[in-house]
Amino acid sequence: MTRDELAQAIKDAAYLEGDFVLSSGKRSRYYLDKWRFETDPDLLREIARGLAGLLPSPPPHRLAGIELGGVPLAAALALETGIPYLIVRREAKGYGTSKEVEGLFNEGDRVVLVEDVLTTAGQAISAAQRLAKLGLKVERVVYVIDREEGAEPNLREAGFDPAMLFRKSDLGVG
Repeated sequence: MTRDELAQAIKDAAYLEGDFVLSSGKRSRYYLDKWRFETDPDLLREIARGLAGLLPSPPPHRLAGIELGGVPLAAALALETGIPYLIVRREAKGYGTSKEVEGLFNEGDRVVLVEDVLTTAGQAISAAQRLAKLGLKVERVVYVIDREEGAEPNLREAGFDPAMLFRKSDLGVG
């Protein structure tokens, strides 16, 4: 699938019009429903192939996805690249191992955080900072769609290297 075909497939699957409140708290007249592309195995595979091209060289030791939306993307990218992945919980569970990050890693491991649709990148920045506090080096934040509402500059300002597969304008949105 070409880049243009992938952009159109994502838009066809995920673009909705209406009145929506985003996780950032902002209101929007459109919504890019990540579940519509993350739950389609053919589309998810193509997205993983695209994200693989955004990874730094040399490749990281680990990928990381934030529960819940980043996990299918991280898993698909791990299958595409053979790089193990971590799951970053929104908060540690009060039972079992009570871990904030699931999966095996070593202090100093280079990590790429994988995300879906970013507006301001607040959750991605928080997750990347938590990974850094655990001694991991977050080399890049790769994500599927940038809504072009501050995510990229906010990531840079927080000290993280952003790389998106598409901007909303690439999809003909907005």
